[in-house]
Amino acid sequence: MFFILLSTFSTLKAQKSTRLNNNWSFLKEDLGGVWEAVRPVVAGNPESLPIWTNVTLPHCVNAEDAVDPDVNYYQGPAWYRTQIDVQNPYSNGKTLLHFEGAGQKTSVYVYTTKVGEHVGGYDEWTVDITDAVEAFKKTAVYNKQFKGKIPISIRTDNSRDLEMIPSNLSDFNVYGGIYRYLNLVYVPTLSVDKMFAKAEVDAAGKSGKLTVNARFYNPHKINNATVELKLVDAAGKVVAKSEKSLNNLSGDVAVWSTKIKNPKLWSPSNPQLYHLDYIVKSAAGNYAGTEKVGFRNFEFVDNGPFLLNGKRLLLRGTHRHEDHAGVGAAMTENQIRQEMLMMKEMGVNFIRLGHYQQSRIVLNLCDSLGILVWEEIPWCRGGLGGETYKNQARRMLTNMIEQHYNHPAVIIWGLGNENDWPGDFPEFDKEKIRSFFKELNALSHKLDISRKTALRRCDFCSDIVDVYSPSIWAGWYRGAYTDYKQSVQEEFKKVKHFIHIEWGGDSHALRHSENPDNALSKIKTGVGTDERAGDASLYGGAARISKDGDWSE
Repeated sequence: MFFILLSTFSTLKAQKSTRLNNNWSFLKEDLGGVWEAVRPVVAGNPESLPIWTNVTLPHCVNAEDAVDPDVNYYQGPAWYRTQIDVQNPYSNGKTLLHFEGAGQKTSVYVYTTKVGEHVGGYDEWTVDITDAVEAFKKTAVYNKQFKGKIPISIRTDNSRDLEMIPSNLSDFNVYGGIYRYLNLVYVPTLSVDKMFAKAEVDAAGKSGKLTVNARFYNPHKINNATVELKLVDAAGKVVAKSEKSLNNLSGDVAVWSTKIKNPKLWSPSNPQLYHLDYIVKSAAGNYAGTEKVGFRNFEFVDNGPFLLNGKRLLLRGTHRHEDHAGVGAAMTENQIRQEMLMMKEMGVNFIRLGHYQQSRIVLNLCDSLGILVWEEIPWCRGGLGGETYKNQARRMLTNMIEQHYNHPAVIIWGLGNENDWPGDFPEFDKEKIRSFFKELNALSHKLDISRKTALRRCDFCSDIVDVYSPSIWAGWYRGAYTDYKQSVQEEFKKVKHFIHIEWGGDSHALRHSENPDNALSKIKTGVGTDERAGDASLYGGAARISKDGDWSE
């Protein structure tokens, strides 16, 4: 197997990057092997089967069946193939395929050579195809069969797997396909893998600090480089700049730390963003990139309100799942933008991205529109699996934090959702779940001490995270909607930092009627307001205002 890079590139904008949207063929079943995707085919011969269809990316395997109430949506392997022209402009440069998201297990081939694979449908990852491309160019079929193009085949698989998160007990579809953008990227031999920019400011907003660390992609072990950086405000004014020579490019390298006096503060009402522009100069050539940063200070007061830049802010928000009718998870950039603009227009200043890391496009829009973010990994229901399961959770948390570290909109890293819900494993051990939550909590703080950790609905772990949201569904699953105030007051006293992140009683249309449906008006009170196993079928609607289903979102 050729050299594999499974990583992320947060600085694609300034590089030579192209979205590979067009000229794809798709097969909604498995192949006997990758050879079936690339072998020569004569019309009418048996090799012409199976029949592929033409699609554009992003593309979701479940664009149609996910919303069909009469069938199980497809969970299994699928294939994509295309032929690309590879002409790297850099001398000895690297050619990369950068995936913004594909689900849920993905394998990548150049001709018949497997060049990379990834487990996880929500984090970004990159495969270095340089060596495989150069080797293929030396074969006879490169010109004879493929006419100077490089055949790329990609297998995705969203089959059910108990040792993979998210669980199929989750109340959202576990989609398959290349449902976010796929990019062809050219970089010099030395480039930036990640540029971490930490923007801090005191509560008074007077004294700011910018700390920048770089992680390089340096497969040829270049020893020396110079990094030029400048911080530019929204008006184009250079606020600060730096130049630093480096002779050790391994690990996370400190490249800049500077104080910023009276920075313009980021907030939902005035989302001021700065540009951090940089150039890495080395014997391999120049690599340029840019990151957006924002200065803001936030605090969850113990047993009190939320403060942003020293002032109380009422968080008014909603949730978002990354899917849409007709396309499944394969939302285009325009569709995402329209959706986020609607949220901002309706008054949202806070959003929970449930229940998984979402597209970089979403986070960029939250930054520019001024929408605070709770983003979480998809450890959702089912219990706790083995080491394969736990390693994926660790990796997804690490990738989410590192890939979205620079976004000023993010204030909370969510560690899980409804983890008191068993069912995927014979064992449901609360102490083991607590132990793993403690590990994830420590990992989150190690990677990013500036944000809070959070969890929704797992009372036996509520003391572990920084911010906790209990389950209160008054008037939906249990109790009457008028019980909300008392329930919130009781839960508020149990934890230092309370937030109520999920409810739905007031969204039932008949709750706004003078004479609600007779069955709904007889809901029992005095038995709590939390969601419990089986409640979805109890109070999802009277017989039958709506079909039975899981109404927890």
